[in-house]
Amino acid sequence: MEPPSKMLQEALQAPSVVDRLLKENLSEVRSLADFLRRHPPSLILSAARGSSDHAALYGKYLYEGLLEVLWASAAPSIYTLFNARPRVSGGLAIALSQSGQSPDLIEVLQGARQRGALTLALVNQTDSPLARTAEILLPLWAGEEQAVAATKSYLAMLAALAQLAAFWGEDRALQRALEALPEAMERAAQASWPLDEVLVESEHTLVIGRGYGFAVSQELALKLKETSALHAEALSAAELLHGPLALIEAGFPLLLVADEGPGLPSLLELATKLRGQGVHLVLASSSQEALALASLPLPLTSLHPALDPLLLVQAFYPMAVHLARARGKDPDRPRHLSKVTRTF
Repeated sequence: MEPPSKMLQEALQAPSVVDRLLKENLSEVRSLADFLRRHPPSLILSAARGSSDHAALYGKYLYEGLLEVLWASAAPSIYTLFNARPRVSGGLAIALSQSGQSPDLIEVLQGARQRGALTLALVNQTDSPLARTAEILLPLWAGEEQAVAATKSYLAMLAALAQLAAFWGEDRALQRALEALPEAMERAAQASWPLDEVLVESEHTLVIGRGYGFAVSQELALKLKETSALHAEALSAAELLHGPLALIEAGFPLLLVADEGPGLPSLLELATKLRGQGVHLVLASSSQEALALASLPLPLTSLHPALDPLLLVQAFYPMAVHLARARGKDPDRPRHLSKVTRTF
């Protein structure tokens, strides 16, 4: 019998982590949201790497779509290698990190503060150099993560971003949905998605989505790479049509995220096209119309368009663990990787 996976154990802790985060951070989030309404930032600049950068992409769709505030992702090497300090006066600089140890993220936050931006850290290690660099700290409350692949800290980042957006924008529907989020995540964690035998034998795959779905597709693809050594690339459904579609042939395994947002009609059209080309379509959705087009349907429930991506990722993590083991890999110890990565 295989020993329990730390990655799976930690992924299953995510609902309780998010529940604690939403309660513990509420007062600070209300205060920050009130300040941001009175002093609207000219833009948001994010600094992150790996899964944290995928959380930042979710933030981009969330804050530009709901709050209409421009969100730009910093290129840390501009600060560390080119020694430049882009003008961000009046902006909000957000650093996202599990460990808070990476020097390049610290450099971005320091440079943004020197240029007149308000600095905020979403970080799990509250005594880290990154946490001490920021003017405002929103802890992730994820506790220790032993598996190399981040799970509960990533989902905590998404929840923290959603909570701030909900109170900044005074979005009552999103605030109510956040109250129901931990319980919905508990249900998603028990989704028991089937193992896809085609992916077990595959060397390549694509993960496709639009909007929020594309943002979390980046995370799904990363987990397939690091835990299963499966070459997986994330693309927006729109970008797939601008060249990469030439990769597709009969039997090609493709994971499609078809969330019930404004992009669903175009995703349904794409899914129909792909099935017509003989693609092995692994499709995650709460839409019955979309699931009917799948070679392997991965059903989801819907809570709120902005929060459904968290339910998707929560359901995906156990499947990723089982897939890695079916491919003869240890999901807790991906080769060549370590838990804390310091980049310059």
